[in-house]
Amino acid sequence: MGLENSKFGQAFVKFAVKLGDEIHLRSLRDAFATIMPLYILAGLATLFNNTVFTWIFKGKTLLQVQYWGTMLSNATLNVSSLLIATMIGYFLAKNRGFNNPIASAMVSMAALITMMPNTVSLIPTGSKKAIDVTGALSFSNMGTTGMFAGIIIGLLATELFIWVSHIKHLQVHLGDQVPPAVGNSFNVLIPIILVLSFFAFISTVLFDTTSMNLISLITTFIQEPLRHIGTGVVGTIIIYTLANLLWLFGIHLSVIYSSILEPLLIINIVQNTAAYSAGHAIPNVINLSLVQSFGLIGGSGGTLCLLVATFLVSRNKAARNVSKLAALPGVFNINEPVIFGYPIVYNVSLIIPFILLPSIGIFIAWLATTLGWMSPMVIQVPWTTPVFMNAFLATSGDWRSIVVQAVVVLIGILLYIPFVKVNDNVVARQAAEAAKED
Repeated sequence: MGLENSKFGQAFVKFAVKLGDEIHLRSLRDAFATIMPLYILAGLATLFNNTVFTWIFKGKTLLQVQYWGTMLSNATLNVSSLLIATMIGYFLAKNRGFNNPIASAMVSMAALITMMPNTVSLIPTGSKKAIDVTGALSFSNMGTTGMFAGIIIGLLATELFIWVSHIKHLQVHLGDQVPPAVGNSFNVLIPIILVLSFFAFISTVLFDTTSMNLISLITTFIQEPLRHIGTGVVGTIIIYTLANLLWLFGIHLSVIYSSILEPLLIINIVQNTAAYSAGHAIPNVINLSLVQSFGLIGGSGGTLCLLVATFLVSRNKAARNVSKLAALPGVFNINEPVIFGYPIVYNVSLIIPFILLPSIGIFIAWLATTLGWMSPMVIQVPWTTPVFMNAFLATSGDWRSIVVQAVVVLIGILLYIPFVKVNDNVVARQAAEAAKED
C-alpha cells in the first residue's frame, strides 16, 4: 500500500487540508502576505540608514539623510498593528463572502484605535523625563508591540461587524436612486455605530476599573508568552518540521507554517528591525529572516543541497535532468520543480534529509547567534534572495553569517548524498520490476 493510500496518510492529508482551509488562519495568511512588501521596504530603509549611509555621510549630514529611513519606518514598522488589523478586516470579510469588505477593514482599524489609551507617556526632544500627553497616539501601541492586539481585535471586530450587518432590521436602505457608495455606507451605518460603541465601552470599562488598556493586556498576557514559546528554538523546529512533513503528501508547508509560525516570526523580525533602527539591543534570535536564510536554502527542505548532491553522486538520468532544470530557480529558493519533478512528494527515500536539514540549519544559526559567532538578523529581505547574499543582508553586512551558512550548506550536501544513492537504487529497482511486468 502506498503512503498516500495508508490510513495515516489519508488522515494526515485530511487534517492538513482542513487546517489550511480554516477561514481565520487563511485570512491571517492573506493579510500578512499583503503587507510583507512594507516590511521588506522597512528592512531596506534600516539597512541603508545604519550601514550604507554611515559609509558615505558623517555628522549632521548623516542625520539629515537618515530622516528618509526614519519616515519609512514610521510608515511601516511603527504602524504595524494598524496595518494588520485593517488587512485582516478586509480579507476575513472577503473570505466570508461579505459584500462590503472595505467597511470591514475600516471598522477593524477603528476598533483597534478605540482600545488604545488616550493618555500616553512621551519624552520631549532634549529631555530625559517623560511627560503624560492626552489626545495622542503612540507608535509603541500602533507598532510592533501591538501587532498581536491588532490580530485579535481585527478578527473579533470583523466577525462582530459581519454578524450585526446581517441583521435586516439594522440595515438602512435608501433605494436604488442613490449612488452605490452612498447606499452601501448607509446600509452598514447602524452596525458600524453599534460595533465601535461596543469596543469603546470595553475600553472605557478597562480604563475606569484598572487604568489599563486592551493593547497592553493582550501584549503582556497573550502575545509575549505565545511568541516566546512558539518562536523559541524548540518550538520553531517542531512546528517547522511538521510543516515540511506536509510536502511528503503534496501539500504546501504554508498550511501550517504561514498560518501558525510565520506571523510570530514576522513580529520577531519587525521588532528586531525597529530595535536596530533605534540603536537598541536586538531582542529576538529566532525570526523570519533566520528561518528563511537557514531553513529554506534553495526552498523547502534545503533542496539546493539536494541538487548539488545529485550532480555529485547520482547516476539516475531523470534525476540529473530534473536537477539541471531546477538549478536556476533553486538559486532563488524556488523549488517546485524539485518537489514535484524529482520528486519529493510521496518519496520516502528523500523525506528524512528533507525534514532534518531545515531544522539543523535553524539550530546552527540559533547557536551561532547565541554564542556571538554571527550578528542577529535584523533585516527582512525578499525570500527569493540567493543563499549567502540573504544571510549577509539580513545581518546588516556581517560576513560571518556567510561562513555559518556555508557550513549548513556543506552539512546539507553530505546529508543528502547517501539518500540520493538510496533513491537511485529504489528508482532502478522500480524500473526493473516494471520492465518484468511488461
